[in-house]
Amino acid sequence: MRFEIEHRLLHFKQPAGTSRGVYLTRKIWLIHLYDGKRQGVGECAPLPDLSCDAMSDEQYASILNKVCEDYCKNGEIDYDFLRDYPSMLFGLETAVLSLQASRPHLLFDTAFSRGEQGIPINGLVWMGNYEEMLARLEEKLEKGFRCVKLKIGAIDFDKELDLVKRIRERFSFHEVELRVDANGGFKYEEALYKLELLSQYAIHSIEQPIKQGQWAYMAELCRESPLPIALDEELIGVNDPETKRHMLNVIKPRYIILKPSLHGGMMGCREWISIAKDMGIGSWITSALESNIGLNAIAQFTSSVYGDNITMPQGLGTGQLFTDNIPMPLEIRGDKLYYVS
Repeated sequence: MRFEIEHRLLHFKQPAGTSRGVYLTRKIWLIHLYDGKRQGVGECAPLPDLSCDAMSDEQYASILNKVCEDYCKNGEIDYDFLRDYPSMLFGLETAVLSLQASRPHLLFDTAFSRGEQGIPINGLVWMGNYEEMLARLEEKLEKGFRCVKLKIGAIDFDKELDLVKRIRERFSFHEVELRVDANGGFKYEEALYKLELLSQYAIHSIEQPIKQGQWAYMAELCRESPLPIALDEELIGVNDPETKRHMLNVIKPRYIILKPSLHGGMMGCREWISIAKDMGIGSWITSALESNIGLNAIAQFTSSVYGDNITMPQGLGTGQLFTDNIPMPLEIRGDKLYYVS
């Protein structure tokens, strides 16, 4: 068994804006595993200033190299060590599944990976000025998306609210499901007021209205908000199963949103889903700006976790973000992602 690590820089087709800033490029590390007969590949994609395992390139490469050396020597993934390095864990999990696959890139045997069923996905509208967001929204609706997610918090809130109002004037909540993602952009003091304004327009849910780490404030918002709240960034760095259960018990959100690169790899996400299900908390899975290698793994993992008849739209529509993405047998038709087997 041997490995190689490849460092790549991907370039966004258009600036990807969040309340934390704007992404123009994306660094990823690819793990290539070889056993003499077969080869596998997995993607490690930490997000700067967000991932709990974000660090300098030199530090990241050094730890990842040691992780891969240990795997090739022992033939086992050290889950205990890698809990605190979720992007590395996800990359290694993917590479191992890829190495063991009967066909290239076929990681799980599901209706999705056999090309029999698509996974419903939301259309993502990135932050921008009012005109840009409106144009992106129109494009998603014209392509047939029945669930649209708006990134908010970058422009004036009144303009964002007007954008939501415009959608509802054209489409009822029966026709288009609306989700909004604040990326922690609201101040606690103004959050409930903004949530009340948004709730007038039949919003499905809002992701992470205030910054993570404020459990008491977030718990209060979850109790008082007329709008269902979903946790995202709040889950980052919470890697111990008992702490996961404690946090969800304190905050009591309606949903959690899981990204394997951020939330513990496939192993950690399975834990989150199981714990949340026990507590009556819903969940869905999204990608975190990975290349198509990571997106393929996340999509197949999603189909293995939720089964062959997924009805809730997932956040898996990021495969067309980069000018220099890595080819993979994925295709969006209407508002579903398909694996072209």
